[in-house]
Amino acid sequence: MAFEEKRAWAMGLVAVAGYAAYVVLVLGRAGDGPLTGTPYAGTLLWTVGAAIVASIVAHVGIAAASGEEAGVTDQRDREIGRVGEHIGQSFVVVGAVAALLMALARWDHFWIANVLYLGFVLSAVLGSVARIVAYRRGFQSW
Repeated sequence: MAFEEKRAWAMGLVAVAGYAAYVVLVLGRAGDGPLTGTPYAGTLLWTVGAAIVASIVAHVGIAAASGEEAGVTDQRDREIGRVGEHIGQSFVVVGAVAALLMALARWDHFWIANVLYLGFVLSAVLGSVARIVAYRRGFQSW
């Protein structure tokens, strides 16, 4: 498995695990009251921070285990990375537009923050999946 593919796997898994932990924690605190009344900001910040740290640790671990292969990329790796980034960024845009529309409609901050977080997570997951598929099934550059 290519070094960059390993990094894509790590990024996708960390993003999913971090968001899953966030959802479980927030829903666990919701109780019988409205979801918008649930304290979420601290949990969101901690899970994002933990996901960033976990991603860094995973990438350092992958680099250490890969030895001389670590950090070596060729033209194909760079093209796959570029395409993965472009595909993933589409969800950042979708999340930002959705948050903008929610703000204009005066939705609760809870929903706006959560749609932004979900957009970032989907961006990381979709970008990682695009890279993994390109490595596994082949990649056609145009």
